[in-house]
Amino acid sequence: MQSVVENLNETFEATADAVARARSRLADFAAAVGATDSQTDAVRLAASEAVTNSVLHAYRGEAGPVYVSAALVSGELWIQIADDGCGLKPRADRPGLGVGLGLISQVSDDFAIVCRASGGTEVRIRFHLPGPETPEQTGSRDRQRRSDIGGRRHPSSPAPASIA
Repeated sequence: MQSVVENLNETFEATADAVARARSRLADFAAAVGATDSQTDAVRLAASEAVTNSVLHAYRGEAGPVYVSAALVSGELWIQIADDGCGLKPRADRPGLGVGLGLISQVSDDFAIVCRASGGTEVRIRFHLPGPETPEQTGSRDRQRRSDIGGRRHPSSPAPASIA
């Protein structure tokens, strides 16, 4: 089994420009460790939403750090966005729609929000990255190509399975 081969650890001040900087660093990291273009776009969106939550809600207008880390572990990209702020609490002065966490859920393979023991909030986001093809996948793909040559397939044969 593959262990951690690469990681990213950075700390940003919880300011508006941290969102773009963290998003860029995480997208570059994702692409470097093998994320597809669509996964890299999903990382950009998820990172934007998670870091924006820390910037807007964690410190209530005060200064504070936002911790950004990412690692490739066993074919999965794990991203963590954390802060030392006041945790997840409703804000009467920011009654937004709260769609950011829903977006993260939609674009990632898994995500969780946890309260940190030291205070603050941590968002954990996981993406399953495409790995090298196994011999079984390669053989299946080659057989499918041979059966599709010339676009001829017997009408009663089952439709080919798509290869992701």
